[in-house]
Amino acid sequence: MAGKRRRPSTTEAGATKPKRAKFTLDSVKLPETTREGVLLVTGAGDCGQLGLGPDVLEKSRPALVQTSDEIVDICAGGMHTVCLTKEGKILSFGCNDEGALGRITEGKEDAESTPGEVELPGKVIQITAGDSHSAALLDDGRVFAWGTFRDSHGNMGLTLRGNEKLPYEIIQEVHVIKIASGADHIVFLTNHGEVYTCGCPEQGQLGRTSERGSSRNARSNMGKGQIAKLLQPTIISLKPSLKLHFDNIWAGTYCTFAKVAGKSDIYVFGLNNYNQLGLKSLAPQYLPILSKEFSKYNWSMISSAEHHTIALTENGKTYAIGRKDYGRLGLGKDCEDASELTEIPALKDKTVVYVACGSSTSFAVTDKGELYGWGMGTNGQLGNGEEEDCFEPTYVKSKQLTDRPVFKVSAGGQHAVILATNSNNNKGDS
Repeated sequence: MAGKRRRPSTTEAGATKPKRAKFTLDSVKLPETTREGVLLVTGAGDCGQLGLGPDVLEKSRPALVQTSDEIVDICAGGMHTVCLTKEGKILSFGCNDEGALGRITEGKEDAESTPGEVELPGKVIQITAGDSHSAALLDDGRVFAWGTFRDSHGNMGLTLRGNEKLPYEIIQEVHVIKIASGADHIVFLTNHGEVYTCGCPEQGQLGRTSERGSSRNARSNMGKGQIAKLLQPTIISLKPSLKLHFDNIWAGTYCTFAKVAGKSDIYVFGLNNYNQLGLKSLAPQYLPILSKEFSKYNWSMISSAEHHTIALTENGKTYAIGRKDYGRLGLGKDCEDASELTEIPALKDKTVVYVACGSSTSFAVTDKGELYGWGMGTNGQLGNGEEEDCFEPTYVKSKQLTDRPVFKVSAGGQHAVILATNSNNNKGDS
């Protein structure tokens, strides 16, 4: 008797399962670069980070930086500043000891304390800066970085060669659509919704190292191969079963935030000793975890410093969380540390469009072009002409800001950089 004909199995050799289409991001929210403005600076200038020349060591009110370029974006690092021009070029100034300026300044008079161009092989669409490094995203998806990362042992290098004094293509074989910098780490978002990190792992900010492998003592026992794993951009550790993709990223001084694509869910990792990640446990978070606190809202911006976070919702409301000292939360002189996101009362009746955190300072820009600052006033970094701490958002009045609405601000170690509408030109007196 003839055997029954068997229907061929779809899993047998030769049969192919239909390939699942790879997740792709159509767009990502980058800092706006369609509006150009004048560049103003305030605070400490002892390393040239104000761009006002070698003789200006401090400014307590915003001062105009003279440049013929039209500036569309700004980023204050620890002791340096990077600016993006309308043409997609980068200007840098400040401390260049570790190569954070991305250009050779040795032997050139005033080269660190005045704006100079960084040579890159294409048009730049986004800039970031950390304590001793800077990075640039090009319009073709390539990322270049320069300077160095540091940890508790000192200099880590940017690559195994050490510091990179000139732009170096730091990540390859992926198309990057957004970058973010902490003090000593860089975060990359690819067009497939993946998040890569590199740099110092000690507080968990890379989201892919164990507690033991991230500790202060770990690097002293590390071989070059292990250090290379930290310096080489690598995808963060996630459970495959979660099938997560992301559509936005932000980096704090020692932490990282990643937004799940199409949702309000925010995954976090890094330092949380003052609840700055919105987690209940104060221990460092070494692997990505959902922050229920930050997932409550739809965020336009998240700016996080060492011990506090200021976040801006899509409808212009400003929230603070973390450490209270010096008034950095803006919640008043008698407030406690904030373990939950708390709306800043003084800004409740304002529509805020931009926020920024410095080490112990905070800033907000309203839709009317008003600049508010609060926190530590040392070195005049709040720009209000005083050196007193401000415990609530304080309107920054300045001759240089008269008839010049502010639309961006960035805060560094002890200085702040401001972009205001170009009502006159960039060549006024400072």
